[in-house]
Amino acid sequence: MLEEVERWLARRSWSAADRPRGLLAAAKQGTQVSVVLPALNEAATVGRIVSVIRRDLMSGPAPLVDELVVIDSGSTDRTGEIAAAAGARVVHRDDILPGLPAVPGKGEVLWRSLLVTSGDIVCFVDADLKDFSADFVSGIVGPLLTEPDVLFVKAMYDRPLGDEPGQGGRVTELVARPLLNLHWPLLAGFVQPLGGEYAVRRSLLERLPFPVGYGVELGLLVDALHTVGLDALGQVDVGVRRHRHQDGQALGRMAAAIYRTAQLRLSRGHLVRPVLTQFERGQGGFEPRTHAVDTEERPPMREIAEYAARRAA
Repeated sequence: MLEEVERWLARRSWSAADRPRGLLAAAKQGTQVSVVLPALNEAATVGRIVSVIRRDLMSGPAPLVDELVVIDSGSTDRTGEIAAAAGARVVHRDDILPGLPAVPGKGEVLWRSLLVTSGDIVCFVDADLKDFSADFVSGIVGPLLTEPDVLFVKAMYDRPLGDEPGQGGRVTELVARPLLNLHWPLLAGFVQPLGGEYAVRRSLLERLPFPVGYGVELGLLVDALHTVGLDALGQVDVGVRRHRHQDGQALGRMAAAIYRTAQLRLSRGHLVRPVLTQFERGQGGFEPRTHAVDTEERPPMREIAEYAARRAA
């Protein structure tokens, strides 16, 4: 098993610098690329991300990106307004597939985005990135343009916590990496299995179920492994990822959702209770707060009648 992972690391791990923009332009040959930014109250960062993608990847005689969509899941700040002014098409989550009431969660937004994008390759990018570089997109789209048998590519990067290099990604190190190493050791080579930047061929995405919440990244990765095999997956080093960090309790809720997602894939039998109790100090001491854990999943998009009709048209 370890030897297989080592072979995969040598064969399917790259750097963004390995594929210059000129090479990608020549390899594109009519392939359509969509970039999706799921956004909730990201007014501080979404505008610059959109501007960089528009300037560096959508202009000139041979644009790499054909479509840039921000999916707003109910922002109360100026996220949508800023994204539109910077040049993105902004769609509200609730306006997509309105006959099916939306549930809160990142995975829900990503799943619905397939209905309002048309690219052969769909690239997801979190909207809270700071110091954003176009390499976050071109780096992970690159292997899908140059390697016909690669279907799913994740970004890898260093994740500092404040000024401390390598200390970000706490849920990855404490929850996701142990789960993957113990239960899906073929995925042990992924540096950032929970990272929000990844590019996937639509033909694969539409075959995968989507956990509606924070478990979406782990769920997609595990299901992709079982659907197309390890050699169809890859990763690209894009440098350093800086973003807004969650507090400890939010990380606990993320960890619970990720564990639940893993357990669903390990067994369809008895499951852990879908709630998480945390504690906050109040006037009378520590007070319990119980939160629901995301348990719902959306079916593969190709099973949705509206999607099938849109693709047929």
